[in-house]
Amino acid sequence: MFSFAEYFQANPPKYSVILAAFDGEELGLQGSKFFVKSNALAEKNIRCNLNMDMISRSDNNILFAVGTAYNETLKSIVTSTKGAGGLNIATGHDGHDGLENWTYSSDHGNFHKKEIPFLYFGVDDHKDYHEPTDDFENIHPEFYINAVKTIISIFEKVDDAKQL
Repeated sequence: MFSFAEYFQANPPKYSVILAAFDGEELGLQGSKFFVKSNALAEKNIRCNLNMDMISRSDNNILFAVGTAYNETLKSIVTSTKGAGGLNIATGHDGHDGLENWTYSSDHGNFHKKEIPFLYFGVDDHKDYHEPTDDFENIHPEFYINAVKTIISIFEKVDDAKQL
């Protein structure tokens, strides 16, 4: 999140950006549920939700962008983006391809329920996924840096899109 804050400070986006770290995901997405229901922002004022969860490690160099099945503009943006440093960007995990459905697996699910376009960036499970052994020593620095660069590239295209 700090990388994105630094980027936005040096490269102000066209639209306002809220960097939020929601709590209570494992307890039923409670933080994002509260945010969406609290009317902190009118739903019509939320252009898109970009959610990142577990993007610092991949055993197969694949970053998934979930949500493209629900929005043609986002699908076009993601599929036309080349991953930084050879990172592979994959779509799927959205209930339409036989893979595990991640549509409601993280905080983006509450935005999707309100019909707010979303992209969820994540990776396949690994042996330490959501385990006490998932420590910072196991991060794949090159993958993480390339994931951040790729997501920023996608953000720039979302920010430039005339319509979502």
